[in-house]
Amino acid sequence: MKELAFSSFWYWMLIMAIVCYFCGCFNFAILISRFKHKDIRGVGSGNPGTMNMFREFGFGIGLITFLSDVLKGGVPAVISYFIFRNYVFAGTNILVSDFTRYFCGLFVIIGHIFPVTLKFKGGKGIASTFGLFLLCLSCEEWWFFFVGVALIVAIAAYILKIHWGSMGSLMGVTLFSSWQAIIFYLRYSDCFQNVWVISMFLLLLALNLFTWIAHHGNIVRLLTGEERLTGGKKKKKAV
Repeated sequence: MKELAFSSFWYWMLIMAIVCYFCGCFNFAILISRFKHKDIRGVGSGNPGTMNMFREFGFGIGLITFLSDVLKGGVPAVISYFIFRNYVFAGTNILVSDFTRYFCGLFVIIGHIFPVTLKFKGGKGIASTFGLFLLCLSCEEWWFFFVGVALIVAIAAYILKIHWGSMGSLMGVTLFSSWQAIIFYLRYSDCFQNVWVISMFLLLLALNLFTWIAHHGNIVRLLTGEERLTGGKKKKKAV
């Protein structure tokens, strides 16, 4: 393993943050909806994201949007993994790629939720966050990919059963991030006080916070019984 000092790494962080942010700003839901001669921001919930695409255009178009956002969330992070996988931070045994994967992913998600190209009004980042974790965890073990796909399918089944996409989506993000956190815990249990290890856990926490913040309206509606079902209707309150 080669050592990488912060003095020769900080500008890489700046470049990665900018590039990944603007990758996140590219909204596939808007692009695909325009091919259908509509603007997804003007139909359904108005959210330019995967769930609204499923509601308004059906399973096929929704799936294409989902897979596009999955790749957007995961590919930049995986590229950083292959660039830095043979490096450790100077004076440590901490893999640089463990940090860069989620550093890149976080800025993609920020770009997706708060895109400067759309006046900071983007999607909610769930599909891209799922893609980030799915592909990043696959860097740990190749067979994690199939476990991750199974988890996404289970989340989709749960959403279909309860008809609350926001609740299932947030649970999925929490499960994925907990899975990666456990791996980091086992890997770096002897150096928790290192700033890079702390930063990795903060990145995982930030990914959860941004997706929860993006769903703040959904959370309020869930608590008041006014949340829209995946089919577009509101959940009836118990009498």
